[in-house]
Amino acid sequence: MSNLKYRLLTIVALILASAWALFPRNVVERVKREGGFGYDTVKKVPLKLGLDLRGGMHLTLEIDESKGTVANKSEALDRALKVVRTRIDQFGVSEPVVQKVGTDRIIVELPGIDDQNRATDIVQKAAFLQFQITDKTGALEKVTPRLDGIVKERKLAAKVSPDVRGDTAKRASEIKSLFAGAAADTSKKAAADTGTASNGPFARLITPGPGPGMYVVATSDQAEIDSYLADSAIQAAMPPGKVIRWGVDSVSAGTRWLRPLYVLDARPIITGDVLTDAKPNSIPIEGTVVEFQLSNEGGRKFKNETAKHVNDYMAIVLDDRVMSAPVIKSAIGTRGQITMGGGDLQAAQDLALVLRAGALPAPLKVAEVRNIGASLGQDSINKGILAGVIAIGLVVVIMLVYYRFSGMLAVAALMLYVLFTLAALAGFGAVLTLPGLAGFVLSIGIAVDANVLIFERIREEMVHGKAIRTAIDEGFRHAMSAIIDSNVSTALTAAVLYQYGTGPVKGFAVTLLAGIAASMVSSIFVVRTFFLLWLSRNRSAETLSI
Repeated sequence: MSNLKYRLLTIVALILASAWALFPRNVVERVKREGGFGYDTVKKVPLKLGLDLRGGMHLTLEIDESKGTVANKSEALDRALKVVRTRIDQFGVSEPVVQKVGTDRIIVELPGIDDQNRATDIVQKAAFLQFQITDKTGALEKVTPRLDGIVKERKLAAKVSPDVRGDTAKRASEIKSLFAGAAADTSKKAAADTGTASNGPFARLITPGPGPGMYVVATSDQAEIDSYLADSAIQAAMPPGKVIRWGVDSVSAGTRWLRPLYVLDARPIITGDVLTDAKPNSIPIEGTVVEFQLSNEGGRKFKNETAKHVNDYMAIVLDDRVMSAPVIKSAIGTRGQITMGGGDLQAAQDLALVLRAGALPAPLKVAEVRNIGASLGQDSINKGILAGVIAIGLVVVIMLVYYRFSGMLAVAALMLYVLFTLAALAGFGAVLTLPGLAGFVLSIGIAVDANVLIFERIREEMVHGKAIRTAIDEGFRHAMSAIIDSNVSTALTAAVLYQYGTGPVKGFAVTLLAGIAASMVSSIFVVRTFFLLWLSRNRSAETLSI
C-alpha cells in the first residue's frame, strides 16, 4: 500500500508539473515601442507554432558593398550563410529556414518572432572585434591646425549659434566635472587655448577627454564631425597609422550630452578571430559585462602585447565602435571582459551570441523584411486536425473493444501520455508544425504498442492458470525486454539526429525523444499503477477483463 501511495503521488506531481509547463503566463520582456525600446507585459504561450501553422518573419540579406567591393561575393556569401545559421541556432528559434538563393542572397525565415528588430540586428551585425591601443603621441592635436585650414579653405565649416555650442571654457568646466580629476589638466589646457587652435572650426568641436587619445564631442556636433571626416582632403591629412572611432554610449555633462571620440593605433594587437567563447554576466560594481575566452595561441599573443602596454588604455572595438577603453593594469591572458556600460542583460546576451558565432566575412544589408502568414491554408490545417482526432478516436475504440477494462486503463494512461509529451516539447522549446503534429499522432499509436505487448503477456499467463496479481506481474516483467529494446534503439537514432541534424531534423528528434520518454512513463509506470490501484480495491478478484 505504501508503494501504491508513492506511485500515485508521483503521477500527481507529473500532472501538476506538466500543467505548469503548458500554462500560458504573462512575463515582462523588452519590446519595441514607438520612440525606442521599453519593457512591457507579454503573454507567452509555451508551445510555439511553426511557419506553416502560425507564420513568422522573412528576411532577405545581400552583401553590402557600400563600404568596399567584395572580391568573391559567392564565396563570401557561403561563409556568411554558415555564420548566420549558427547565430540563428543560438538565438533559440526552432526549425528556422536559412538558405542561399542564387549567388547573391540569403533567405531567413523565423517562425513566431515577437521582437523583429532584435532578430534583424543579430543576423546583420558584422561582429568584427579588435583590441587597439589609444594614441599616446597627441597625433590629432598636431594635425588639428592643418585640419582647421582645410575646413576653412573648402568652406566645410557650418554656421552654428554660440548658444548651441557654448564657449570652450564652459565646455572644459563640464568635462572636468564629468571626469573628476582625470581630465583636469587637459581641460585647463583647453580653456587656456581658447584664443588659438580651439577657435578653428574643427578644433572647437573636440575637447580632450580623461586619457590619451580620448576626446568628447557634443552629440549635436557629431553629424558635423562626421561630415568633416568623410572629406577626402581631411582623410589625407589625418595622422598616419592612426584611426578615429566613436564610442557607443553618450554621457551627460552639465546641460549637454557628449559622445566619446577615440584616436587609436591602426594596427590591432589582436582581433576576434582568436576568440573561442563569450557569455554575459552581471557584476554588482561593474554592471553588465560580456566575459570572453581566447584560444591558447591567441592568449599567448594577447599576454605578450598587453605586457608591453601596462598602464596604457586599450580600446575594445566592435564593428568600428569602441565598447570600452579600460586601463591595462597587468598582462592579460586567455580571459577578459567587455563592459556594456548602460546596456542591459539582453544586449549582453546578444553580443555574446554574435561573438561566439564569429564575424561575418562581409557586411550584410537587409534587402527585404516582411511578415509571412501561415504557409498552409486554414482549410488544410483544419483537415489535419480532423485527421488527428479521427486517428486518436480509432486507437481509443480499438483498445476499448479488444482489451475492454484493461484497454480503458491504457486509454487513461494515453491521455496522460499526451499531456507529458506536450509538456516535454514545451520544456525543450520545440516548434509544432503540421508534419510534427502528424508524427505526434503516429506516436500515440506507437505508445499503445507497449501496452499491447504487456496485455498479451498477461493473457498468456492467465491461460496458464496463474492468479490475477501474478499474471499482471509476470506480464509486465516478460514484456519489459522487448519494450526497452525497441525504445532504446529509437532513442539512440533520435540522439544521433539531434546531435548532427539542423532545423526540421533536429526538431523531429526532439519530438521523438519526448514521445519515447512519455511513452515509457505512461505505458509502464502509469498503467501498472492503475492495475495496482484496481487490485487494492478488488483483493478477491479472480478474473480480469482483458
